[in-house]
Amino acid sequence: MNYEPTIGLEIHAELKTRTKMFCDSLNDPDEKRPNVNVCPVCLGHPGTLPTINKKAVEAVIRVGLALGGKINPETKFDRKNYFYPDLPKGYQISQYNKPLVEGGELLGKRIRRIHLEEDAGNLVHSSQFMVHSPAHELRTTNHEPASLVDFNRAGVPLMELVTEPDFTSAEEVVAFARELQLILRYLGASDADMERGQMRIEANVSLNMGTKTELKNINSFRFVSEAVAYELKRQEELLARGEKLAQETRGWDEAKQKTVSQRSKEEAHDYRYFPEPDLPPFETKVFEPEKLKALLPELPAAKRVRFAKEYSLNEKQVETLVGEPALAEFFEEAASEAQFIVHGSKFMVLFNYLTSDLRGLMNESGTSFEDSKINPEHLAHLVVLIEKGKIGSRQAKDVLKKMFETGLDPEDIVKQEGLETVSDTSELEVIVKEIIEKNQKAVEDYKKGKAASLQFLIGQAMARLRGRGNPEVLKEIFERDLG
Repeated sequence: MNYEPTIGLEIHAELKTRTKMFCDSLNDPDEKRPNVNVCPVCLGHPGTLPTINKKAVEAVIRVGLALGGKINPETKFDRKNYFYPDLPKGYQISQYNKPLVEGGELLGKRIRRIHLEEDAGNLVHSSQFMVHSPAHELRTTNHEPASLVDFNRAGVPLMELVTEPDFTSAEEVVAFARELQLILRYLGASDADMERGQMRIEANVSLNMGTKTELKNINSFRFVSEAVAYELKRQEELLARGEKLAQETRGWDEAKQKTVSQRSKEEAHDYRYFPEPDLPPFETKVFEPEKLKALLPELPAAKRVRFAKEYSLNEKQVETLVGEPALAEFFEEAASEAQFIVHGSKFMVLFNYLTSDLRGLMNESGTSFEDSKINPEHLAHLVVLIEKGKIGSRQAKDVLKKMFETGLDPEDIVKQEGLETVSDTSELEVIVKEIIEKNQKAVEDYKKGKAASLQFLIGQAMARLRGRGNPEVLKEIFERDLG
C-alpha cells in the first residue's frame, strides 16, 4: 500500500524585546544565573495583573505582514490551563479563537495562524545541584535524580506559527523552518537561535491523513529532519503490520536515533480555554498595520533576486550572503563604496575577500561584524587597490590582516609598510637582468622549451621584490629579454 505523508508544523520563536510579555522583568537570554529576571507578575503571585508588551504585538504583526497574512481587526488573549512545574500561574496566557494573524504563505506552504503567548520556565534536570543564594549555600545531600525550575524564561514573549498540513517530507519541513528563521532575523523579531531554545519546532506527522503524532520541542534542523523521517518510517511499519497508531506526543531521542512516547496528545478542550479576564480585547488598528507594512525591510526572497542581478553572483554565493543578514549588509555597503570609486568594480573579488579571508580572521578570533575593526568602506578600498594593480594578492592578505588588527585604511597601511606593487618598467628591468645573470641554468632550460623555468624566474624576481612586483609586467620583460 502507498502511504502519503501529511505533516503540519507548529513553530515557536522567542521575540527579541527588552522586557517580558506581561511585566517589566528583563527578557535576557544571556542571563546564566537562575531566577534573576523575575517578579511577582511572571511568578504568578496572587493579586498581580498583567500588562501587554506593545513591542511584542508589533513584532508579530510585522511577521504576519511579511508572510502575507491577514491582521485581525480585533484580537484578544485567552487562558490555556494546564499544570506543570515550569508554569508558575497554573495557566498560560495565549490566544485561541482570535489570533493576531490569520492566513499567509511561505515557500508555497499555507499558514493557518500566528499568535502571541508567554513562554514557560525552564526545567533543569540533574542528579546533583549546587544552588547559590546571598544568605547561604544549599546542596542536595543525595545522588537521586532531581529537577529545579529556572523562571528567567517564564513570561518571555513567544510567537507561535501554525501551518496547514501541507508538507510531505522532512526536507520540506527543514526548508520552511530555515526560511522562517531567516525572515525573523531580517525583521529583527527574533534571533531564532535553535541551540539556545529561541526557536522550537513541533511537527504533526500522519500517513494518509490518519492518526497523527506530535513531535514536540525539537531544537535543531538536523534533529527535525531525523525525527520526521524516522516517524514516517515508524508509522508505515506499524500500519503494514496491521497495528493501530496511538494519537500521542513523542520526543526525539538523539542517542537512540528514534522517537519516544511522552504522553497522550491533548485536544483543545483539554486546556479549558477561556478569555483572559485581566486583559480586555483590543483593536489592532492602534498599531497602524499599513504603516508597519510600508516600513518592512527587504526580505530574503527579494534580496536573492536582486543580489544575483546586481552583482552577477551565482546561486551558492547569493545564498552565502543572504543567509546571514549582517554579512549581506556588510557586502552591500562595501560593494557600493567600491563601485563609487571604480565603475564596474569586480564584485567577485570583494565576495572572496569578505567570505574567505576576512571571515577566516573573524572565526579565528571569535569576532562579529559589530566588533570588527574593519568597516565596509575599508574593505572596498582594499579591493580597489587590488583591481588597480597597486597591490597583489600576497600583499592584500598581509594588508587585510593589518587592517583587522589596527582598523587602519589599507591605503595608509600600504604607504607605511611600503607594500605598493612595483610596476615601473625601468625598475623591474634592473631586477630581471639580475635574476637572469644569477640563474643561467633556468635560462638555458627555458630556451630549450621548459615553460616551468619562466615561472621559476618570475618567482625569483618576486622574492627579490618581497612580493611587490607586478607579475604580468615581469613576465613580459622576461619573455622579451630571453627572446
